[in-house]
Amino acid sequence: MARDVARTVRGITLQQLRYFVEVAAEGSISAAADLLYVAQPTMSAALKDLERRVGRTLFVRSTRGVTLTEDGAEFLGYARQVVEQSELLEQRYLGRGPSRRLLAVSTQHYSFVVDAFARMVKASEAEEYAFSLRETRTWDIIEDVRTLRSELGVLYRNEFNANVINKLIREAGLVFTPLFLASPHIFIARTNPLAGRKSVALSDLEDLPRLTFDQGVNNSFYLAEEILSTRSSKQDIRVSDRATIFNLMIGLGGYTISTGIVSDDLDPSIVAVPLDVDDRIEIGWIGHASVSLTAQAQRFVAEMRDVVSGFGVDLLA
Repeated sequence: MARDVARTVRGITLQQLRYFVEVAAEGSISAAADLLYVAQPTMSAALKDLERRVGRTLFVRSTRGVTLTEDGAEFLGYARQVVEQSELLEQRYLGRGPSRRLLAVSTQHYSFVVDAFARMVKASEAEEYAFSLRETRTWDIIEDVRTLRSELGVLYRNEFNANVINKLIREAGLVFTPLFLASPHIFIARTNPLAGRKSVALSDLEDLPRLTFDQGVNNSFYLAEEILSTRSSKQDIRVSDRATIFNLMIGLGGYTISTGIVSDDLDPSIVAVPLDVDDRIEIGWIGHASVSLTAQAQRFVAEMRDVVSGFGVDLLA
């Protein structure tokens, strides 16, 4: 692919590459055209000409928008690099300000990801940006990154689910990059009687409502966001968002199992207590094997590393 791109790049304009990158980010030609103040027919024609010049079908078009083909995903990696380098040149030698920033992230429900995302947005020097943070189900995270709806995803694996998660990631053409290892903790309200304990055992949780994130139609023990998903519980409640789970921790005295990293700034009413089990949670991010991370995505990963290290957690990569 690289040689083919090199042979045809003289016939490709920088404007076409900018259109292509924007459409890939938005998943819609009309939405990208509106954002760039370009007539939709003009952008459609430019993209068709781009596909003709590279001799590849880069998009699959439907009434719901567009998705990248396998060739399109690979081409996007090169296109982003060219566009970013062009913008750096313009900023350095033409005195132009930073361009509009783009980044979409899909993640399991982790407050450290929200904290890192907020830091990344605040640190952005762009006057305009279009950022997206989607807390969602495990299957959808993998699918979002596979289709490049999101540039990267954040999820966990452990000894129990690793074979299944690794298979799904591999089949989607993605790569898992480890971030850190966490000891399991329970998240509970500060008012919970267990909140003052140095650690808790599974037996301490038997009479408490167990709160888990719903995985929808792809519900599976292996796709659960929480470890020990096969363990039975007398009281089970599934929820779809983080605000609800925190409210139920406070209102019902429930618990969920996670990493132990909870930001006081974001979740002041919730505390983490170590869970006495022989298990570890490996948190990492996934991205396309054939698509390099943009500079903005690299900044986000750096912010995640900084947030996590602030909790005294050893980073893996």
